[in-house]
Amino acid sequence: MHFLVSLARVFAILAGMLLTFITLMTCYSIIGREFLGSALLGDFELSGAATGAAIAMFMPWCQAKRGNIIVDFFTAKCSDASNQVMDRFGALFLALCFALLAWRTSLGGMSAYVSNSGTMILGFPEWIVFASMAPPFVLTSLIALGQVFLGFDDQLGEQA
Repeated sequence: MHFLVSLARVFAILAGMLLTFITLMTCYSIIGREFLGSALLGDFELSGAATGAAIAMFMPWCQAKRGNIIVDFFTAKCSDASNQVMDRFGALFLALCFALLAWRTSLGGMSAYVSNSGTMILGFPEWIVFASMAPPFVLTSLIALGQVFLGFDDQLGEQA
């Protein structure tokens, strides 16, 4: 599990770098548009692609840190043992959902590659975005499965 959490941290750092890139690119484009009379061509396409990849890359870290939404309105009065069973069931459901997302994202990426699909203005290959999303989805699924079988180690996120 420690290796998976460390890998999740690497993905989160990469996602932060992508968001920093988007911010700098957007600032450059706005400044260019307002003061130089020319914007960066296709900046919104690159922003969309990088944002999608960044969101996917944050998911493993979110799962490792148990940062997903938990609605405990109905379970607040349940015993700790009951809550642990329900948390593990929730992690199993999430693992299955992210495995499905990884599978479908991989198929979408292969389809975009075969069809040579690209963005409208820049022609940026769409398969690259799919390829950057599938591995974090797989990692999120693996972390959730680890939580199902090994439990939730609240200190794990602090150590990694």
